[in-house]
Amino acid sequence: MLESLSQQQMRVTDLAAPFKMSKPAISKHLRVLEKAGLLKRRRLGREHHLEIQSEPMKKAHLWIEHYRKFWEGSLDSLADYLENNPTNNPPQKTTKRKKT
Repeated sequence: MLESLSQQQMRVTDLAAPFKMSKPAISKHLRVLEKAGLLKRRRLGREHHLEIQSEPMKKAHLWIEHYRKFWEGSLDSLADYLENNPTNNPPQKTTKRKKT
């Protein structure tokens, strides 16, 4: 639904048409998206027009990108440390076979 709305504003009936879902199910999905701040609804008579609100997604993207960079840097540092400090690597366990 969001992908369709990213192209243009749409009426609810047009947005729902490609989905094999009941009208109540479509309405429930739209209410969840509205509550999350991802949709803006305008009523023109009996028609409901929807428009995507991209600002919340942009904020989420920036937050995720910040932490992605942090974790990639931290994991790269850990990998470098482990590779360059062989004395910190525990010895490999060998298994002894029992004589039969």
